[in-house]
Amino acid sequence: MGLGSLVAFVGFTAVAAYVQTLTGFAFGLVMMGAIALVGLLPLPDAAAMVGMLTLINATQMLVQGGWREVALRELRLILVASLPSLFVGYALLEWLADTRSDLLKIGLGLVIMLSSLQLAIRPAGLAKPSSDASFVGFGVVSGLMSGLFATGGPPLVYLLFRQPLPHARIRETLVTAFGTAQAVRLVVVVASGNLPSLSPVALVLAIPTVMLMTYAARRWPPSLSQRTMRTSVFLLLFLSGLSLALPAAMHLAG
Repeated sequence: MGLGSLVAFVGFTAVAAYVQTLTGFAFGLVMMGAIALVGLLPLPDAAAMVGMLTLINATQMLVQGGWREVALRELRLILVASLPSLFVGYALLEWLADTRSDLLKIGLGLVIMLSSLQLAIRPAGLAKPSSDASFVGFGVVSGLMSGLFATGGPPLVYLLFRQPLPHARIRETLVTAFGTAQAVRLVVVVASGNLPSLSPVALVLAIPTVMLMTYAARRWPPSLSQRTMRTSVFLLLFLSGLSLALPAAMHLAG
């Protein structure tokens, strides 16, 4: 990896970690979108790297006291459903990467675009918690997305932000679910012998970058309003997804 690619990778990591810490999700979406858009890494390698760095971000947030806020009932239901489907998503990634790379890019682009809408349109809150079946259903979808792109957050974000729970409780439950999913995904990657081909230097630089930006976002949050912050991230993600999916769709059609 050349110097320019290394700087770009670390820069993407910094932005993604900062956004993740402020919003409770979007690390994988920002990283996968940026890496795929510039062709920095093959998508399976990018997903593996995103999973490792998401795990570091989640661990740091929880160690700093976030574990006390986790909603255990909701977390248990999510994990029981999402972890088995993660294996299915990972198998699908390997098949698409080998035979249908354009479909993989279109799928990732659409996931990013649809997920970005959650930042522009906040779901209406519920008066009472959702049923167990709802958590299981959304957990299955999240697991598939985690296996495919290491981005299982959007379904859980939609579900949890509708629950009658404090924001901090929702955020830490999301972070725990993401971290657990990525820990399992990393085991699957290692077991299948598909460790990313990225330079070790990039990983060595990315890890402290994630830790530093996570701390900075918690210690010095931006003076922007939540609405402005969410709108900015929405535009970033939507345009990234569109720029990724459109060329792949045109290539497939041609």
